[in-house]
Amino acid sequence: METAIILTGGLLDSTDAKTAHGLIRESNRFKIVGIIDPACAERDAGELLDGLHRDIPVFRDIHEALSLGPQFCIVGVATVGGVFPESMLNDVRIAISAGLSVVNGLHDYLSDRTDISELAEAKGVKLIDIRKPRQRKDLHFWTGDIFGLTTPVVAVLGTDCALGKRTTTRLLLNACRDAGLNAQMIYTGQTGWLQGGEYGFIFDSTLNDFVAGELEHAILSCAREENPDIIFLEGQSALRNPSGPCGSEFLVSGNARHAILVHAPKRKYYDHLKDWGEIHSIESEIALVSMYGSSVMAIALNTEGCTQEEALNFQKNYEEKLGIPVLLPLSEGCQRIVPMLRALLQSRVSLKNQE
Repeated sequence: METAIILTGGLLDSTDAKTAHGLIRESNRFKIVGIIDPACAERDAGELLDGLHRDIPVFRDIHEALSLGPQFCIVGVATVGGVFPESMLNDVRIAISAGLSVVNGLHDYLSDRTDISELAEAKGVKLIDIRKPRQRKDLHFWTGDIFGLTTPVVAVLGTDCALGKRTTTRLLLNACRDAGLNAQMIYTGQTGWLQGGEYGFIFDSTLNDFVAGELEHAILSCAREENPDIIFLEGQSALRNPSGPCGSEFLVSGNARHAILVHAPKRKYYDHLKDWGEIHSIESEIALVSMYGSSVMAIALNTEGCTQEEALNFQKNYEEKLGIPVLLPLSEGCQRIVPMLRALLQSRVSLKNQE
C-alpha cells in the first residue's frame, strides 16, 4: 500500500472527520502514517478515536508529518455541503510542493482551483477529486436483472447521518469472515473507496437517473466475480433526514430484502439540529422499512454520549421491546448476527433445492 497522511484541520475529534476516522480504523488502499490536526497533536489517533493504540501519530503541522516521507495527502473531513475549508488549503499547497499527490473527497474540487492545479502540474503530482461525477458513457441504467439474484442482500441503514453505517458494515464483514462466510460490501461513499472498496460507487456524486443502475451494477458485478454468501450495502444519510433523505434506493433498486438499522438512542434531532425536527422512533423506522417490503433483522447502536452501563441498558431494553438482536458494534463486534445470516443462507439453499 502507498503511504499517506491525513488533513483534518482541527476537526479530528468531531463527526466532520468521519473520513479520517474510517481510515484510522482500517484501510486496504493506503497505509496511514500520520494525521495533521493542531487541536489533537501529540496523541495517537487510534487512542483518540476509540482508545486503541494504532501507531498513527497526530502532528501539529504538516512539516512534521512530511518527515515520514508519505506519498499521498488525504483530505480527511466531510463538511456540510462538501465545502473545502479555506484553512486547509495552505497545507494542501505545502503537500503538493513536497511532491505529494492529494486525494480529496469533498464536492469542492481541488482541480477546479487554478493555482492548485497549476502547482500540481508543475510538481508532477495528481489531484484526485473522488467526488467528481463520472462521464455518461461510464454510467449504468437500471435493468431489473437484480430480481434474478439469489444472493441475500442486506442494507445497513441509519436513523440519521454520521452514525457509523460504514463502520458497522465493515465490522459485519469482519464477523462474517471470522465465521467462514464469504461476505462482500458495496461501498457508496468516498471513505469506502479510500478504505479499498472494490465494488461500489459514490452515491452523492452520481446523476440521479443512474443511482439505481450504478447500485444494481455494483451488486451484480460483485455477485458474478466473488460468488459471495452475502452482500452488504453501505447506506447513506437516512430515510427521513430532511437534508438528504436516502435509503429507499437500497431497498427497492438494490432489492435488499433485509436491513440492519443503526441508531443513536441519545440523539434527539436530525444532525443535532432542532430546526430539522426530531428523529422518528425506532419502531416507526422499522415499520417504514417494512412498507418497502423489507425487514429489519437487527439494530446496531451508536452509543455516542452513553456510559458503558447506559449502552448495555439500551441494548437490553431494545431487545426486549423489539424482539430482534441489538448490536454494540464498537465494543462487542457483530458476531451475534452471524447465526441469523447463516439462516438466510440456509433458506436460499432450501429454495434452490425446491426449484
